[in-house]
Amino acid sequence: MSKPTDIQIQRVTTTSERIDYRAPMKFGGRVVVDVVVFHCEMEVKTRDGRVGKGSGSMPIGNAWGWPSATLSSDQTLAAMEALAERLATEAGQCKDSGHPLELTHQLAAGYEPAAAAVIAEQGLGEAMPRLAQLVCASPVEAAIHDAYGKALGANSYNLLSEEYVNRDLATYLGEGFQNEYLDQYTLREPKAKMPIYHLIGALDPLTDGDIHQRLDDGLPETLGEWILADGLTHMKIKLAGNDLAWDVQRVSAIELAAAAAQAERGCTTWNYSLDFNEKCPNVEYVLDFLAKLQEQSPAAMGRVQYIEQPTHRDLRANPENRMHQAAQIKPVVIDESLVDYESLLLAREQGYSGVALKACKGQTEALLMGAAAQKFQLFLCVQDLTCIGGNFLHSASLAARIPTVAAIEGNGRQYCPAGNQAWAARYPGMFEITDGTVATSELDAVGLGF
Repeated sequence: MSKPTDIQIQRVTTTSERIDYRAPMKFGGRVVVDVVVFHCEMEVKTRDGRVGKGSGSMPIGNAWGWPSATLSSDQTLAAMEALAERLATEAGQCKDSGHPLELTHQLAAGYEPAAAAVIAEQGLGEAMPRLAQLVCASPVEAAIHDAYGKALGANSYNLLSEEYVNRDLATYLGEGFQNEYLDQYTLREPKAKMPIYHLIGALDPLTDGDIHQRLDDGLPETLGEWILADGLTHMKIKLAGNDLAWDVQRVSAIELAAAAAQAERGCTTWNYSLDFNEKCPNVEYVLDFLAKLQEQSPAAMGRVQYIEQPTHRDLRANPENRMHQAAQIKPVVIDESLVDYESLLLAREQGYSGVALKACKGQTEALLMGAAAQKFQLFLCVQDLTCIGGNFLHSASLAARIPTVAAIEGNGRQYCPAGNQAWAARYPGMFEITDGTVATSELDAVGLGF
């Protein structure tokens, strides 16, 4: 089974760069101060002779993708960079033709052995997690989808129907998806605009009294300043997960600071998401937190839109962490746990009621998990990995094409604005925020949209 629009990879090149954060970010007990961004450029050719050049990039988020207890951050970063290079090389050696869904699905079978080879070469003695593997592969996946759209002169999200894809969704998602294609689960035009989720890290100042020394770099520094400058209506709060009193007090303090700023701008409605980064010992902690937050700050509790990955990412090893009770109060979404369709099904069985999609897990993975989540009527959101520049636009294009995603996280402008400078003039609506939204209507070009 083949189509004249099937592509074959012709050439792959890679580069990387390191960019410093303007301020440290603390999450899950870890502090991040810089980022390595991996870039992939790719040329493809269709069976009928059309050529397209695409690109993909992603931060190599080792602190998030591989939080090792035995290896240093330098070791995990080096291994992930090496794997990203290896996977790009292997993609360049692939001689098969197909739709990007098929090519990336085939390449994904090689992630595990390629990661094992890197571990052996570097003598690390610890297997690389599947999540870290997906992060390393994501620039290649993005480049394949982008190049495909550019070869055909169309937006990649409009090339997901039976007209272009050789196999239906049952190939990837099994029973229940026969004769279905991703065009049924994506939009033909991007949403005109979407609210942006602003991140409040554990170290981020809420008021002037929290600042020991100002950065004075022209950007807002306190939460109130950010709200007034960007017109924020959605805020994601990083919590400890192992200090109940601190977590409740932190959200209550954020509510006070936010309410003062929102009153100044005449806004009465805004939302929070809560991210425990897997640190809660059990669901009882989440239930206790929600009960105490309701007591201490019912206004803040009312603004909580969803809760993200409260307990350990290894669902199979921690079957007691069932989320049914918590999900009756607020949607509880998986993030780090979601590495394939099997993990989505397991999370659903364990009571999770939502899914966080991330471009850093791969364009194909995100599209498939987005389809499955819609089929199962799960809450959907799109999170990023402090994406900047082109990879932020990639993440936003994904969110803008999935019908039930209501908002998008975008914290690169806060922590790593230097990575946005080359893109801001071309996409002002995506980087110059005044009303709490980004103009995703700008992401309507060929390829991935930008």
